[in-house]
Parts: sequence; C-alpha cells; structure tokens
Amino acid sequence: MSLSFNSTVDLRSRCMGVSVVPGRLVPSNGSTGAAFATLDQLHVRGSPTLPTFLSADVCTAKIGVGAYVNKQLVVVPTTSPRAASVAPGLVMSKEQNSVPIMVVDLRKLFDLAILFLFEIFLVANAETVELRVSTSGGNESSPILYGFMFEDINHSGDGGIHSQLLRNNGFQGESTDLTAYNSVGNVTLGVDLRNPLSAEIPRSLKISVPEGASGEVGFSNEGYWGIPVNSETYTSAFFIKGSYTGRATLSLRRRANNTLYASQDVNIQSNADKFTYYETRFKPEQAPDGDNLWALTFNGCKLAGREIYVSLIQLYPRTFPPRKNGLKPSLADPIANMNGSFLRFPGGNNLEGIHPYSRWKWNETIGPLESRPGREGTWSYANTDALGLLEYLCWCEDMNLIPLLTVWDGLSLGQGPGDIITGDALKPYVEDVLNEIEFIRGEVSTTYGALRAKLGHPKSFKLLHVEIGNEDHLWGGGPSYPERLMMFYNAIHEIYPDINLIASTGEYLPARLPDGLWITFHTYSSPSELVSWFNKFDNVDRAHPWSVSEFACSKNDEGAQIPEPNVQCSVAEAVFMIGIERNSDVVKMEAYAPLLRNRGGTQWTPDLIEFNHNPNGVVLSTSYYVHQLFSLYRGHTILEVLSNRPFGPVYWVASKSDSSYIVKFANYSPDRHEIKVTFDDKRIDCTCSLHLISGPPEASNVYGSTKVTPNKSVISPNGENGTFRLDAPSWGVGVLVVNFR
Repeated sequence: MSLSFNSTVDLRSRCMGVSVVPGRLVPSNGSTGAAFATLDQLHVRGSPTLPTFLSADVCTAKIGVGAYVNKQLVVVPTTSPRAASVAPGLVMSKEQNSVPIMVVDLRKLFDLAILFLFEIFLVANAETVELRVSTSGGNESSPILYGFMFEDINHSGDGGIHSQLLRNNGFQGESTDLTAYNSVGNVTLGVDLRNPLSAEIPRSLKISVPEGASGEVGFSNEGYWGIPVNSETYTSAFFIKGSYTGRATLSLRRRANNTLYASQDVNIQSNADKFTYYETRFKPEQAPDGDNLWALTFNGCKLAGREIYVSLIQLYPRTFPPRKNGLKPSLADPIANMNGSFLRFPGGNNLEGIHPYSRWKWNETIGPLESRPGREGTWSYANTDALGLLEYLCWCEDMNLIPLLTVWDGLSLGQGPGDIITGDALKPYVEDVLNEIEFIRGEVSTTYGALRAKLGHPKSFKLLHVEIGNEDHLWGGGPSYPERLMMFYNAIHEIYPDINLIASTGEYLPARLPDGLWITFHTYSSPSELVSWFNKFDNVDRAHPWSVSEFACSKNDEGAQIPEPNVQCSVAEAVFMIGIERNSDVVKMEAYAPLLRNRGGTQWTPDLIEFNHNPNGVVLSTSYYVHQLFSLYRGHTILEVLSNRPFGPVYWVASKSDSSYIVKFANYSPDRHEIKVTFDDKRIDCTCSLHLISGPPEASNVYGSTKVTPNKSVISPNGENGTFRLDAPSWGVGVLVVNFR
C-alpha cells in the first residue's frame, strides 16, 4: 500500500503519532510508507484476501472497523460496536481478479484522516489474529475425511507402486514391439503369436539362435526406465517353451558397464509342447542407482540352430507387506505414513477407457497373471492389470483404508458413435457392477463370493462407498447422466441399501435427488482459484454429502501447468482443505490427485509423489507434507472459533480429538502474522506441539533437492492458562496440537 500525490500539496503536520512530510509519511514506529493518490481521490489498494479495513477521523481519534457489504463500506465505531453506519463518501469497487479498492472522495471527506487511514491500514495488516476456540459443542467431522485417489497414470501402477519390475513382460495392450528388450549374444528376438502362453496372453518372446552359436545367448529387459537393485531378496519367474535341457542364468547387471550384481542359475528341462513355469530367489549386491538390466541367458551351443519361447517374465523385490504380487515398499511406505482413511480406485479416466471395449473390466483383473489379458490404458500405455481388483482390496486391507470403488457407467472418452451407452443397452453393465460388488462383499455361498474365496480371500471386504462413473459432465456424458445414474443407483440400492452411492458430478443430476445421494466435486486449479473455493461448502444442502475425490493446484495464476507442487500452491491447497474441514459434517472425503509419477513416463503434472529407481529416488512434494499433516492430526468434532479478524490472508479451523485440540492454519501471503490462540480449558498440558511448513512461494521439492519439509517444535502456553502465541510465517501452513489431560 502506498500514497503519493500528482499535484503539489503541503502535507506538513503531525497528529496521532504520524509524521507527514511532502510526498511521504513516517509512522511513529519508525517504519516508512509511501503513497499513490490523486488530489480529488485517494485510492487505497488492499489485498484480495483482506476485504476488511479500518477508518479514522483525523485528530478526533474516532476509529472504527469497516467491512464491505453490498459494495458499501460499513463502519462500526470502536466506541459503539453495535452502531453500524455507511461512511459517507466511501465507495467500494473491484478490479478484475477481485482486488478491492476503497475510493475516498476528498472533496466530500476533506476532513477524513486520509493519512491516518493509510497508517491504520498498515497496523491492520500486522494486527495479531486472535482466535478463541470453544472447547464444547461443535459439529461432527467425517472420520474418513483424508484419503487417496489412485489410477494407473504416469506409470504409477505398472512401473510404480506395483512391485513387478520388468516392463512389457507379457506384450499386452496394443503394442507388439520389443520395448524394454535387447538381445544378449548372437540371437534374433521377435514377438511371436503362434505360441501363446494362454488365451489371455497370446504373445510370447521368440529367441532365434543361429547355427554355430556359442557362449552366452538370450535377452535383457531394462524395466521401467531402470531397475532398482537393493541388497535384499528378489523373486524372479518366467515361462519357457522349447526343447532345452541345461542351465539358464538370471542376472542383474549395470547397463553402462555390465557390472554383475546378481547371478542365479536355474536348471531347465523344457519341451516344445507347452510352457513350463520356473521361479527362483536370490540376493544381489547393492547397486548405486537404477541404471540396471535383468537378463536371462542360455548356453548358446545347446540352442544353436533352434528357437525357444519365453513369456511373462517377472522380477519382484521385497513387497509391502510380505504379500505375493504386492506393493513396492519405497512407495507404499510414504503413502502408509500419511495415515489416510480411504482409497478411491481404479480411476479416474483409466476406468472409462477410450471406448467401451477398452474400459477397466474388473473380472479381467483377477486370478493368475497368465489369465489377465491387460489392456491399452487410457493414458496411452499398456496396463498389465497385475494390480487388479483383489490387489486394490488387499491394499486397503494392509493400510486400513476404506475402499471407494468407482464403477463404469456407460461413458467412455472417445466421443464417437457407441462411446456412450444408455437405455436397455446399459443393463448388462449394471449387472456386471452387481457381480463386482458381490465379489467384494458376498459370502462364500454366493457365486462371486465363492470365486473370491477360490482366489485366496474367503473373508469378504467391507464396501460401503461406490461412485457411479467418473466426471460424467465431460466427454459429452452430461445430458445422459441422470438416466444412467439412476439405473445404477436403483439397482445397487435395492440390493445394498447400506452402500453410500456417489454421483460423479454435481452438474448433471436428476431433478429430484435420491435421499442420501453423495455428490462429487473435482477441481484442478490455480492458487487464486483454490483460495476462492475456501467457502464453497459453507451453504450447501446438508442432506447430500460431498466427496472432493480429486483436486490439486495444478497451474500458476497465469494458467501455465506446473511441473511439481510448490509452496504457494501447497498453501492454497491448505486454504481449500481448511474450508473443507470446516464443513466436514457434509464433505466426507477429499484426496489429492494424481498420487504418483514415474519420472521416466509422465502424462500429468504435478503429482503428490514422484520417483525413479535410484535408492534416493522418491521425492515427497510440498503438497505431500501438507496433506500428511492434515491427515495425521485431525479431530472428531469441528469447534467454533471466535476471531477479531475475518478470514484472509490467514485461514484456520479447530477440532477436537479424544486427547487433544487441533488448530490448523494457513497464511496465504508474503507477510508473517502473529496468531494468538486461546482455549477455555484448564486441562491443557504444559507441552504441546507446533508443526510448520513454509518457504519461498516458488520453492519445490525435486529430485536431488528437498527444500521444504515440516518443522516440529515443542510449545507451551504463554502467560495465562490455555493461550498460545504462534508465528504464522509467510506462505506457511501450521498445525497446533494441544494436548489435554
């Protein structure tokens, strides 16, 4: 904020502790302010996050607090806080991007404290934010508020959290090339369709060995832009067909110089009639990075002049937890450490497919890997579906997460004839969803419950949340969504009335909403847009809960996509999340998306966690730490907070758990602010904790440079019982955890 004049005006005077000299003013505290105005009008530019101002009458010291109501400045004198009036001559206007401007007509208000108005604005900006937290009453907060949204994008599944490390291992999807493969020795490699492993895996790797071959021959696979080689036990497996008796060698090698980290011999006795399965375990030496290859080689003399076929090669490290075909610990561990409550799967756009035939089909993602055909995923690469429905459910089981199942509802993304299915043609797909739910929830006496038990999980899963479709307002799906929604809603609700059914959009809904229907809101926004969504849920109909199951600050305020989360974006997300938590009686779930990104194969940025296959290759973003703090520290009841300031640029929410009060705050501004928090509770412990995240607005955590992490400190009440004084750093997010006895 600044003042100056475009006409010469003698401003020599002194009043109420402010020195005024030509062209500038000097407040009594020694700070200096400059100004910009005209002789007829004084324009005082405020912050878009600070719509409340102070006014003063020069020399009479009549000071009041003002706020804009219906574009007029309402001034409440401090001497009579209930007597509000519209200050004459003060008009509120707004520029684009909602920056408030107070226009003071000097001809009407020549005796107004123009300079003091500016000084008091400075004081207002630095004023302590006082929060008095009510320790009784309040609204119930959703116990499952924070969770995860997962779909296979950015190679987050295959090549990501799924532990199998070899790429293109079953030649699935639409590609028939040799991506990730290279020959070892004098051999020719090809993709073969005449020797299928199964009806679902019709392609195999053909290895043609010329006459006179000798030495080591075979092939290598580079994995998903590298293979992590750690000093731990690995399991490797493959199917082989062709007449061969002798030794085969599995090895892990450095790509650049062929350094050997592991070598394991397997005795092979295969034949030309069928594929034979082989599996072995070994423990390699630690590799310095992920620039490694897996290789399978044979004795060239024994294969000279012949062919041999290999299919569905596999390499598994230690899994999270020890579970066959499980999750990769390097990614599962930081996700588990976020203390989430739910997992939304399998998408996302990857659920829908480009066409109905390429949608995610639950029954093709279960059973032995050789019975899973895979598919060309929506994000332009093959999905093996080794991370299938049962693996998702076990993921929920292992991390104590509630499953939020999204089901295909007739919308694919191709926008061509047949890509939206409605009416009677949709009935088989409704039945398919009922079968899927029975597979998850059914007793072993049911058809699909028995199938689940046959696959090794006789105990049913607890499924209470099903989302019907994904973002059905897009891809031309909006007009038909009310009909499609109700077909699925009625069928599911009739059999499973306890399941919470969720509409995938709030934009196209039936004229009369079914009782208890949940509604989804997704947003990928700029920082300013996210901050503007702070109060989105303040006045929504409480009869219909909301799920914010995808959101992120994905671009800057100029509209450019950002490569990774930065501090400003993460603080904006915190503001939005504070608004959600304040309304968590009706907003039941929220999740950042996308969750994971393999830096070797990226389709979308930013992402919560990015990774490569180096030992230190997992990067936890600034947004990861904000979401982790909000999820780790949460209460069961949202408490009323009285404040001397409106929201902005500091935002807050308070809650209560069984053993602590929790105050979350975000400072979306370049200025630090002091916060005074008071609890009317004499049971406060003398030692509590304060968790802070802050940094320059453009700061990001990237590979090789983690600039922003949470800082935890022990804090005690200041002075009077139950009062804490906190520093809200610029571009900062904080969580105060106050324990009580």
